[in-house]
Amino acid sequence: MGLKGAETRDRLLDATQELIEAGGYLGAGLNQVIAASGAPRGSLYFHFPGGKDQLVGESVRRAGRAIGGELESLADSSTSVAEFAEAVLRHLGERLEESGWRKGCPVATVALETAGTNGPLQEACSEVYTSWEAALRARLAGRPDGDDLATAILALVEGALLLARTHRSKEPLDRVARRIGALVG
Repeated sequence: MGLKGAETRDRLLDATQELIEAGGYLGAGLNQVIAASGAPRGSLYFHFPGGKDQLVGESVRRAGRAIGGELESLADSSTSVAEFAEAVLRHLGERLEESGWRKGCPVATVALETAGTNGPLQEACSEVYTSWEAALRARLAGRPDGDDLATAILALVEGALLLARTHRSKEPLDRVARRIGALVG
């Protein structure tokens, strides 16, 4: 694939991610993706012959890698799990507020809409959550409750994002940061 083709593919993925973060799977119709990306319709089917499910699945995985990289960077600059959790929740809160409370977790929006009805997208979401949970487990290595804490932290963060977006307030994120600090003490 040439540079122009790669750029077009990236624009399609970027547009899809923006649309699914704000409106979920149902809000990322192919016409909206084409309009938001500025790509010709034929390019969408050339790069994503599997259609919308392939496009959304790749977008979810790509977003998962990007967020995973952000988490890794925050982990590297933190001296404790509590400090790491606080930094992550602060970062997510700022991102959410800057988007006008439109952008929560791109994985959660797709997972909630497609769980039980779309195997390939459920698998993509599961892969991303598994990778994030593994990163948390690595950060908690050596603790006898590390696996349980990793799952609890991920669930707390996802729930806090949903509440923050719903209430248009960072308070749920702040509360969860304090609770995680107490959990990992």
